[in-house]
Amino acid sequence: MTMRGVTLRNRIWVAPMCQYSVIELDGVPRDWHLVHLGSLATGGAGLVIAEASAVSPEGRISPRDVGIWNSEQLDAWSRIVSYIHAQGAAAGIQLAHAGRKASTYPAWGTAEHGSVPLDDGGWPTVGPSSLPFGSYATPTGLDDAGIDKVVADFVQAAIRSVQAGFDVLELHAAHGYLLHQFLSPLSNDRTDQYGGSLDNRARLLLRIVREIRTAVRDDVPLLVRFSATDWADGGWDQEQTAIVAGWVRDAGADLADISSGGNISGVTIPLSPGYQVPFAEFVGEKSGVPTAAVGLITTAEQANRIVESGQADAVLLGRELLRDPHFPLRAAHELGVELDYWPGQYLRARWA
Repeated sequence: MTMRGVTLRNRIWVAPMCQYSVIELDGVPRDWHLVHLGSLATGGAGLVIAEASAVSPEGRISPRDVGIWNSEQLDAWSRIVSYIHAQGAAAGIQLAHAGRKASTYPAWGTAEHGSVPLDDGGWPTVGPSSLPFGSYATPTGLDDAGIDKVVADFVQAAIRSVQAGFDVLELHAAHGYLLHQFLSPLSNDRTDQYGGSLDNRARLLLRIVREIRTAVRDDVPLLVRFSATDWADGGWDQEQTAIVAGWVRDAGADLADISSGGNISGVTIPLSPGYQVPFAEFVGEKSGVPTAAVGLITTAEQANRIVESGQADAVLLGRELLRDPHFPLRAAHELGVELDYWPGQYLRARWA
């Protein structure tokens, strides 16, 4: 699959997966990230997308998140990207700002949950409005200067990412983080040009897409991850997602990566194999934008069927790749496909 100047060797892509592994709390990826992402490249994935990487310190989900807001982080990412390239995979990075869901305890290594208090290393959070996520700390609604800073932070992070060697950029506008918060009427009650109508709620995302497209080379693909629904009445839904997917394509994005949920606390999500694939299919059909599907895709036959049937243009795997980083190599065997990119060191392990 080719997007702009990047050709991907297959359509099995690594979904961004937060590792909460920067024990030094400085946003710099280290050996864990090299080995984690490197093993997925060795395993045969076409595109390895690094986890949500904060565009600013205050944009981190937790104090242990990686970032791409300074040159030390850029240099550390360069080492990882070089290894991914050496394995024949393309390298992507997800650019993120957690908004009202920032400054929370990491998902492992502590018994604490929710917002990190200021006296325990936390920081004040921001959002489109002063509406908290569940029991999290109440954010401060961004003013115009704050919004301008968010745009500038995303653009500078994109520039650094390309300097680090990343082939593909992805904007995180899903899972209840800042850009999703602006999109959803359940987290955005503004009455200015960034609230109310759909085009106003999408204004921040579209500004960022346009400015990144101007700032980076034309041959760098830009993806946008959406949550196709809030799973809540009156919230963000697949119809709005399809409309905005078309708008971001017109602004310079290349593909919509379709997930769901994360913006409203306490909702019930009906999990089942491939449960988000119909959203990717709907968005693709309604918008004409290429899509990728993610969510409980666990077998080679299932993944292949999604792509061959046209439900999505690519599949992103997360937990299945944590269980088996060499899933793409195994999938090729199960589907009867000969690969020319088995690692030489692993040739003796090929299935007979």
